Amino acid sequence: MGNPHTEPRDNSGTIFHICPRRVWNEAIPTGEYTPASLRSAGFIHCSTAGQLLGVANSLYSGEQGLVILRIDPELLEVSVIYEDCYDLGEQFPHVYGPLRRAAVTEILSFPPGRDGQFTLPAGLELPT
Repeated sequence: MGNPHTEPRDNSGTIFHICPRRVWNEAIPTGEYTPASLRSAGFIHCSTAGQLLGVANSLYSGEQGLVILRIDPELLEVSVIYEDCYDLGEQFPHVYGPLRRAAVTEILSFPPGRDGQFTLPAGLELPT
């Protein structure tokens, strides 16, 4: 793994996770979101606001039914570590444990445009 860094990269400290609305809705009754990556990689992949569109357009192009989870790291009961696991030259926030519903401060619908590419939904601006 790359060099971990524990300080947030954007001004708000907020991190984001993209997932299918169906998967998030299935997790709500339990109060914990535990995607497959938590079992396979040991963490939940997240992004800063500035990384969000790059991730969405490279991994989810054209995919329908997605949501963006806005996560307040201060409300997490597990560690967030910024690391470059894939030698991309950029450190991404990874949540090392289940995501509790209480740490998710907003859920935003995230449909792609007609061309399959994503743009930031209303109410979500990049930090300046």
